Amino acid sequence: MANQIVVFKLNNEDFCVDINQVIEIIRLQTIVKVPDAPSFVEGITNLRGTVIPIVDLKKRFNLPLSEKNDNNRIIVVNVTNRPVGFIVDSVTEVLHVDDSSIQEAPGIIKGIGKEYITSIINLNDRLIINLDLHKVLTEKEKKEIEEM
Repeated sequence: MANQIVVFKLNNEDFCVDINQVIEIIRLQTIVKVPDAPSFVEGITNLRGTVIPIVDLKKRFNLPLSEKNDNNRIIVVNVTNRPVGFIVDSVTEVLHVDDSSIQEAPGIIKGIGKEYITSIINLNDRLIINLDLHKVLTEKEKKEIEEM
């Protein structure tokens, strides 16, 4: 059975998310800072009349930050029945992958992000970390974002 994934980059590393989690992918747009927001929350933006929180995935994963540019995208996902945008360096492709390419995340990775790393996709000597964006935020963090 083929699975469809959206592949994106964070600091030249490949990550992906199941396409069924994605509401839409948009260009980086004006983000308004919110006082006292959690450190990984970049701010809020207006998406066709709906105000949505924007999370910087690099900040959330404690990765080195880089300047924003025209390649940056916001992947919009429904988190706790509310759209949340996740900033990534770029969205590179949408792929169909066979079940045979999907491997359980090795123990070393499970310790780091066991909540949100669902598997590793092995495609032609290329490893892609498969994330569950619904689980990237803890329940406490989801509540903080809801209360913003």
